[in-house]
Amino acid sequence: MRRRNLTAYGFLSPYLLIFAAFWLWPIIYSFYLSFLSTRRAPWTFNPSMTWLRITQDTAFYNALWNTLKILAIQVPAMVFLATVLAVLLNSQLLRARGLIRFAFFAPVVIGEAAYAAVFRLMFNTDFGIVNKTLQAIGLSKVDWFANPSAAMSLIIMAVTWRWVGYNAIIILSGLQSIQTDVYEAATLERVSPRQQFFHITLPLLRPVLVFCFVLSVIGSMQLFAEPYLITNMGGPGGATETLGLFLYRQGFLNLNFGYASAIAYTIAALAVAISALNMWIGRDRT
Repeated sequence: MRRRNLTAYGFLSPYLLIFAAFWLWPIIYSFYLSFLSTRRAPWTFNPSMTWLRITQDTAFYNALWNTLKILAIQVPAMVFLATVLAVLLNSQLLRARGLIRFAFFAPVVIGEAAYAAVFRLMFNTDFGIVNKTLQAIGLSKVDWFANPSAAMSLIIMAVTWRWVGYNAIIILSGLQSIQTDVYEAATLERVSPRQQFFHITLPLLRPVLVFCFVLSVIGSMQLFAEPYLITNMGGPGGATETLGLFLYRQGFLNLNFGYASAIAYTIAALAVAISALNMWIGRDRT
């Protein structure tokens, strides 16, 4: 038995070595870096320049506020739209369902740089199709990249557009796992479709919805590409700078690896805390 175990671990050893070198060690080393002052050589142990600075840094609080704002608005809206979309995609009346499902899933496949460029063109102040449409119906054009509220709305719309189809496919798989016998019994009991949705479908979808919420929370806490590419590195004036972008500035532009490591662990802790809260709220109380 021991020989068999050693043989199994022998086959696993290449993966375990790669896992330790490229995943476990960076995590441990970055935690060590989070206690060092790395602005100038030699690096010294100085937690006041990393962990204490986080509690006093107004730029960090600005990035945190922007991230929480996106999370509070975009995640519930996206999950709601994904649920509605999943119900529509699950309809037996829908033709070419495979093609339509792929069409809604396709934004995830598109490269971030490509779709960011399209959004910049669509929302261009002077010749973008969005402002042209607003002017055509009698409304004034919006400066999407100079107005802080408009820029934040643009980020929320872009992230929602990209991920709503992905979450809809996950929720659709949950819908298809529900036994049809449940709905047939409810129909025999003269339960209306609306009551079936709220009292059967949604309760049975709770684990899937919680899973989508947790994934979306983790993604929102790490949001980087959209503010970097669409609003020109978190503009205007840091109005759309997220924690992920703030981490990038500190680590790769300022080369302050110690402070960046502390920010990374703070982001991870916040993501775990908010995800745990979502799981606690969505737990089965029966």
